[in-house]
Amino acid sequence: MLLHIPQVLDTQTVAYCRQRLEAAEWEDGKMTSGSLSVSIKRNQQLAKDSAVAKELGAIILQALNANEMFFSAALPSYVIPPQFNRYENSMDLGNHIDNAVQGIFGTQERIRADLSATLFFAEPEDYDGGELVIEDTYGVHEVKLAAGDMILYPSTSLHRVEPVTRGARLASFMWIQSMVRDVGERVVLFDLDTSIRQLRQQEGSHDIATQLTGTYHNLLRRWADL
Repeated sequence: MLLHIPQVLDTQTVAYCRQRLEAAEWEDGKMTSGSLSVSIKRNQQLAKDSAVAKELGAIILQALNANEMFFSAALPSYVIPPQFNRYENSMDLGNHIDNAVQGIFGTQERIRADLSATLFFAEPEDYDGGELVIEDTYGVHEVKLAAGDMILYPSTSLHRVEPVTRGARLASFMWIQSMVRDVGERVVLFDLDTSIRQLRQQEGSHDIATQLTGTYHNLLRRWADL
């Protein structure tokens, strides 16, 4: 499931983050690549331990913690601290699938990467190219969202970033371990939760919404891995 989550960050927060990113010190993205991805990766990244990455990462995590759509779709047990990248001057990222297990920087801990996410900081009209291209069983999807919006997708997906031929593409990326490992089960829970929230807005539907909420939690109890 590909999910567009709008306005994870509001306009004011996006402007502040972008100002901090444009003034930050960037390093070659290949410094953080494995042996396979180094040959397909041409971008810039912030050092994971940089003050800017830590500050903006905390802002993003706080926003995600308050975002109902993100929680409903991802059912996160852990979100790796967000990282940040920049593409310009024909930089790109070739086709790849994210590693199944991701280390948590500065610790010996690791998580299973069930979901990947990209949060955009540059408006689509600010740069040419730079589409995030995701391939799944339903075809090829090109993603280029408004600043502050996020795309959430399975980490099992083949994906790439097209060359940026004008301007600069600024974004954050992260991986999420879900309480529910199976993507099909997560989709069922997300669809059910969405229907319950819509039902609660209808007058006279309290009893039905309550019954469905019980069904939702019984399914979550059966499928969740904590």
